[in-house]
Amino acid sequence: MGEHRSGPLSGVLVADFSRILAGPYATMLLADLGAEVIKVEGPGGDDTRAWLPPVREGTSTYYLGVNRNKRSIALDLADPADLDVARELVRRADVMIQNFRPGGLRRFGLDYDSVVALNERIVYASISGFGAGAGADLPGYDLVVQAASGLMSLTGEPDGPPYKAGVAVFDVIAGLHAALGILAALHHRDRCGTGQHVEVDLLSAALSGLVNQSSGHVAGGATPFRMGNGHPSLFPYEPLPTADGDLVVIAGNDGQFRKLCHVLGLPGLPDDPRFARNQDRTVNREALRPLLVARLAERTRDEWFRELRAAGVPCSPINTVADGVDLARHLGLDPVVSAGGVPGIRNPIGLNATPPRYDLPPPGLDEHGDEIRGWLAG
Repeated sequence: MGEHRSGPLSGVLVADFSRILAGPYATMLLADLGAEVIKVEGPGGDDTRAWLPPVREGTSTYYLGVNRNKRSIALDLADPADLDVARELVRRADVMIQNFRPGGLRRFGLDYDSVVALNERIVYASISGFGAGAGADLPGYDLVVQAASGLMSLTGEPDGPPYKAGVAVFDVIAGLHAALGILAALHHRDRCGTGQHVEVDLLSAALSGLVNQSSGHVAGGATPFRMGNGHPSLFPYEPLPTADGDLVVIAGNDGQFRKLCHVLGLPGLPDDPRFARNQDRTVNREALRPLLVARLAERTRDEWFRELRAAGVPCSPINTVADGVDLARHLGLDPVVSAGGVPGIRNPIGLNATPPRYDLPPPGLDEHGDEIRGWLAG
């Protein structure tokens, strides 16, 4: 505890009272960049410790995926001695992050007003499901927010049921926003000397993350709807069948469409007034799709993939996660790193002078409790 980790955030002490995904993901990103993150867990540990399968050597891989480079201390906030430890930690910390229900830490004197009275320089980050106002009592699970935000209304076939995304996408987006807000607040503190309250809620992060779909509604008055794998503003921009499987094919602009047609041997299509411009192709997608599919059906997915990629047309087979990791390896992106012998996915931020580090494996519950208590008592 006496030695700072190296990295661009070296010397930043984070008291991490968050659990499950959004908060732990944010603090892992900060820890990868050198922050000293102390993970404060209740006596039963982070909920994700019990979210299994899959497992690695008896430990939930869900937990492992968002908790490297941290130290763990187990504290029962209802115990006066443990609560004193928690208060001393936040008194020394640069950052505190928590995702209790709004107001849930007030009875322990660990709410923003109480903590800033102890430490006016602290950056205090709160993550909630629906904000601290009228939505304070609503449970903030990612699936609830996928339903509430409208994402599920956009996911699935037009005549089928709505679906969730295959990952807790809004927890991740909220975690990214929390990390960004913390960094902005730390920069403000460096200039002005005082911390501030960073607040992120999953619903707001979701509506921001819906980007073109939410913009289409608020700026254009549109009501987005399910289109399967289609795109409301581009065509082609979806999987198309070949002789032996689907291939995602994209024409993001008129030049890419012309290249696509050249490779497919359909040189007249770009000059057809129905398909000349992106807006024309989007309106007339039902006329264009069978023309493309008929030609794609003549050859295999891999054959078309090689030719289209060589011509600069965006495309991809639909990989498994394992295939995606292997592709990243093939491209030299080094996707898998080891933190104390535990494999994980590399932090995607590249810094040429102070790159992310992977010093510590995800901690066992209270693994560093004695060390942290001794340091705080010193």
